[in-house]
Amino acid sequence: MSDKNNKTSNHLGSESSPYLLQHAYNPVEWYPWGKEALEKSVKEDKMLIISIGYAACHWCHVMEHESFEDKEVAEIMNAHFISIKVDREERPDIDDVYMTACQLVNARGCGWPLNAFALPDGRPVWAGTYFPKEKWIDVLEHFVKMKSEDPQRLQRSAEALTKGVSQYGMIEVEGEKPLVNAELIDTLVQRMLGSVDLHYGGSKGAPKFPMPNNYEFLLKYHFLTQNPEVKNALQITLDQMAAGGIFDHVGGGFARYSVDALWKVPHFEKMLYDNGQLLSLYSQAYGHFKAPQYKYIATKIADFMIREMQDELGGFYSSYDADSEGEEGRFYVWDADELKSLLGDDYQVIADYYSIQDDGNWEGQNILYISRPVKKIMDDHNLTSVTELNEIIIRANALLYAEREKRIKPALDNKVLTSWNGLAISGLLDIYRYTGEQKYMDSAMRAARYLKDRIIKEDYRMDRNFMRGKSSINGFLEDYATVISSFVSLYELSLDSSWLDMARNLCEYSIEHFYDEKQNLFQFTNKQDPPLATYRIDYHDNVIPSYNSIMARNLFKLGTLYDEKKWIEMPQNMVSQVIPIIGNSRQPGYFSNWCQLLLDMVYNPFEVVIMGDKASDFSVQMQQQFYPDAIYSGGVSEHLPLHQYKLTEDETTIYVCVNKTCKLPVNNVDEARLLMKR
Repeated sequence: MSDKNNKTSNHLGSESSPYLLQHAYNPVEWYPWGKEALEKSVKEDKMLIISIGYAACHWCHVMEHESFEDKEVAEIMNAHFISIKVDREERPDIDDVYMTACQLVNARGCGWPLNAFALPDGRPVWAGTYFPKEKWIDVLEHFVKMKSEDPQRLQRSAEALTKGVSQYGMIEVEGEKPLVNAELIDTLVQRMLGSVDLHYGGSKGAPKFPMPNNYEFLLKYHFLTQNPEVKNALQITLDQMAAGGIFDHVGGGFARYSVDALWKVPHFEKMLYDNGQLLSLYSQAYGHFKAPQYKYIATKIADFMIREMQDELGGFYSSYDADSEGEEGRFYVWDADELKSLLGDDYQVIADYYSIQDDGNWEGQNILYISRPVKKIMDDHNLTSVTELNEIIIRANALLYAEREKRIKPALDNKVLTSWNGLAISGLLDIYRYTGEQKYMDSAMRAARYLKDRIIKEDYRMDRNFMRGKSSINGFLEDYATVISSFVSLYELSLDSSWLDMARNLCEYSIEHFYDEKQNLFQFTNKQDPPLATYRIDYHDNVIPSYNSIMARNLFKLGTLYDEKKWIEMPQNMVSQVIPIIGNSRQPGYFSNWCQLLLDMVYNPFEVVIMGDKASDFSVQMQQQFYPDAIYSGGVSEHLPLHQYKLTEDETTIYVCVNKTCKLPVNNVDEARLLMKR
């Protein structure tokens, strides 16, 4: 990372992004994305270099140190190019354009740092990822030569690549669309199961990414069908992820992915978006299976998030770096002799439990992960009960945590991103839903109020980011989608109608400013924002579900609650657009959030209406059981159409309805649950 001493800042010194600030003292004359850099590129007739990364990116740091801090490299870049630095987490729209370009021109995979070359108007010519210094100089000189000797070739490349980006993933419907029914969903599930590693869980091969929404879909499907193959795949995946080194057994939280097929060796960076979604997944798994280990993992994630990532005002920070003291993973790994000294008589048990080796289990150090059956460990150490083993583990973890806190921590990216906070709020609401522990609701409420007070404007426009007391980027559809989803969940648990009304208003704003009526899908950027060189509409679910699938599910739920015909029809039209792709996909995991919506369309959800003074208490009690096929509403006033004529003086009543047709009301939670059997 750049040293500020005796150096002059380039054009990044006043930026809010920690990633951009890391590069503020490079000798490369970096600009942030914006009018100044783009106009300078046109005026001086220089190509753009658009270098994209994020604060927790290990290889971004490596390339900075090798190339962007190097004066020889800087001289070439400054003389021949206008160089722009982009934080992909702040500007996912820019990242999407140049990442798609990279995928179109490279047979090998693309990642970060992402380094794109573009014409002054922003149209991409070529893009690649990490390059060591000498190779990067070769790439720079190649484009300097081409610009001088064959500029028409650059124009042709830009035209072809820009067209390719705009058409990438475009839906072309041929033939009849598949019917949305139970048989289609069953087929998609079987295809998804075909990609599951039934020994270690997750997807087959390496690297392994958690992909929480895939397993949320399978949880919901298993609840509705009781399919034993799905249960097996779920439990293997949940158990193996939690046992692996990708989970921080000492401090809680998950790393972004595992570099191997065993979940053993993590890429050590910790991201809010992963942990928020994994908190939802393990909380729901606990709600469904009632397995104590899932509650334990969910609690460790939530406590980590609140302790390490939530600021004093309630907003959640973005990520922790993989590196500390210049080494990847140094904060998290252990020397065997250090552990022997710390743990004393408990060492042998913990060494067996956490797979510790005298010479290390990874690059001479030890990653803590669980590879042996608990019964075998108990037998080998003459332990009489699981309780006795757990006491040793708890005692050891406390010692290790205290010792680890003395180390230099990885760098924290302390910007607050709206969409990721929406995911965090939803995760905290899920753990509160299934455990009833008030501290998690309190944390979720603090974060929701943070967004309400700082991010959401009077006209329901939202900002993307908040740092140093200011926001600098207009919100994207992803921001609206995740926040709307979290606010609806907050309403369902609290029955405070102000959160539901805010979700409705945000949804109306989203339709006005993001919906593309020609394609029956949402675009990512606000129609009021300056256009990029090109853009595409994305509908694929990935590590974070697509903004289109989240919005489709929001519209389905809000349309049901408000009995809004247009909003019920919109997700149907959206599904109609993507169903040909989903139905023919060999990898339906890339549509798992759409698949959750398909379940709602096939298995009509229960509409649970709770009216009266005890409505909020009853709602919390109802939701401590896992009912992914239910939508909750109610309170002490007839706020929604389905509430009319259901408020009875001096008693709290529960109505269980389907498609607005209600069974006879009951007055306690147990009776209501009996009415929710399919």
